[in-house]
Amino acid sequence: MVPSTVVVHPPAAAATTVGLVVVRRHHHLLSTLAGSNTCTTKQPSSVISKHGRIGNLKNAEIIFSRIPIKNVISWTAMLTAYAENGQINKARELFDEMPERNVASWNAMISGYMRNKNGIDKACELFSMSPEKNAVSYASMITGYCRAVFEGCGRFDRYREGLQIHALVILLGFDFDTFLGNSVITMYCRLGDLDAAVRLFNIMEKKDTVSWNSLISGYIQAENIEEAYKHFNTMPFKDVYSWTTMITGFSNKGLTEKSVELFNIMPYKDDIVWTALISGFASNGKYEDSIHWFIQMLQTSVKPNALTFSSVLSSSASLAALNQGLQIHTHVLKTGMEFNLSVQNSLVSFYAKCGCVNDACKVFDSVNTPNVVSYNSMINGFAQNGHGKEAIDLFIKLKQSGIHPNDITFFGVLSACTHVGLVAEGRKYFNSMSSFYKIEPSLDHYACMVDLLGRAGFLDEAYDFLKSMPFEPHSGVWGALLGASRTHFRLDLAEIAAQHISELEPDNATPYVVLSDIYMASKKKENEELVRTMKKLKGLKKSPGCSWILVKGDVILFLSGDRSHRYFKEIKSTLWTLLDEM
Repeated sequence: MVPSTVVVHPPAAAATTVGLVVVRRHHHLLSTLAGSNTCTTKQPSSVISKHGRIGNLKNAEIIFSRIPIKNVISWTAMLTAYAENGQINKARELFDEMPERNVASWNAMISGYMRNKNGIDKACELFSMSPEKNAVSYASMITGYCRAVFEGCGRFDRYREGLQIHALVILLGFDFDTFLGNSVITMYCRLGDLDAAVRLFNIMEKKDTVSWNSLISGYIQAENIEEAYKHFNTMPFKDVYSWTTMITGFSNKGLTEKSVELFNIMPYKDDIVWTALISGFASNGKYEDSIHWFIQMLQTSVKPNALTFSSVLSSSASLAALNQGLQIHTHVLKTGMEFNLSVQNSLVSFYAKCGCVNDACKVFDSVNTPNVVSYNSMINGFAQNGHGKEAIDLFIKLKQSGIHPNDITFFGVLSACTHVGLVAEGRKYFNSMSSFYKIEPSLDHYACMVDLLGRAGFLDEAYDFLKSMPFEPHSGVWGALLGASRTHFRLDLAEIAAQHISELEPDNATPYVVLSDIYMASKKKENEELVRTMKKLKGLKKSPGCSWILVKGDVILFLSGDRSHRYFKEIKSTLWTLLDEM
């Protein structure tokens, strides 16, 4: 909602604003904003732009340095290449050196800052620095810059600035521009002010498909799938983005059957919507369905993209389906995506979760420029497979490479310390999170530390550590203490942990089972019988152990104590044969 009074620069001051955010779907506006010079772009500038689009800055710099007389177009091409590839400081250096700037130059610089979470203040500073233009270019620049600020404000929670710019737009008479209106709707949706987005949508005289898609996305972000679907059915024309947004929305709510229903009636399916369906199954734990639909995709003319492979590799990893993952790796090689960073990271994680640490290492070593996700995948892989020293060595290598670790990195490092009992190292890394890396530990990090201290026998320290947490512990933290108490026969702490778990998860049978075991080991038969009686009265049952294997493409589940399996007789016979041989 836009307030009736808001602090803005008056229209006269606004005459100093310039630019246009580079939004791909509106790229046809660039020629209008940049003036006639854009139409006479010479070949070197085009080549610089081409190298910039594919991220080859080295070649772009070589070509730029060899241009004998650089005009504003060549300067802008190099500036844009830097800005679009995250080299914002180099872009600003070039911008400041430019002997002449046009609207596209300002536009590229603003857009570059808008891509950076910490750059919006500088973008807003440039917003007020441009020289005055004629009426036509001034109107275009205001529209473009406002769109840039709206996108930045929406993305980085700068609500006040967004309101101010929106008020400025209204004062200048641009509030009914369709492109601008779409950006404002997106901003309000991202900021959680869906009412303001709906009001603006309703008063827009001209709505295009982007307008409808922006509002539908807003409803989905607000988890109002019913309203999103109602608008989806109402919109006059649906593009692939519309369908993909709704399919993703249903998947996010766990309504995968509805996602399939929409997918089946789509008139055209591209790789993005296939990926949305496949990743939707993966995120909902329906890993077999995820793999099934990936196989269906391979039978069409649509080629999987990097995210498709990442999603289906994640499903294979969750099923520990090594053979299935190996086949997917083969398709990765066939499609030439073996050097795609996101695919490489997924392969590292897949092999590690399947216990193939050596293969995970080989993939990791083949990554030319590993990012923090690459390191996290390998560190967590080492930790999961009991290679604590290797995980910590890799963490040290990460720091030496200049990459800033994140919370997931430390979760892997702390897990590694837990598995091999490196208590001192665990304490050091946990303390360094907030003191040195400015990362606030989450509940999972605290759970790791309680588990680390408890396993090593420091039960009292673990309990004190738990009580010192800045937020209420979840059942996982108390569960770590309960498990350690059983290992070290600390009945007093086991009783405390079990009590808290029962309060947090009344239907969880684990605390009763663990307490019963400890009482039995402590020869406290009355307490043991009392706990068993309470468990029976509440009708609680411990979830049976579960394992599975993949046989000829089918996932075969095994539950502890389950005699209803269709191959039970064969399994029992084989098991007895193995026992005899052993």
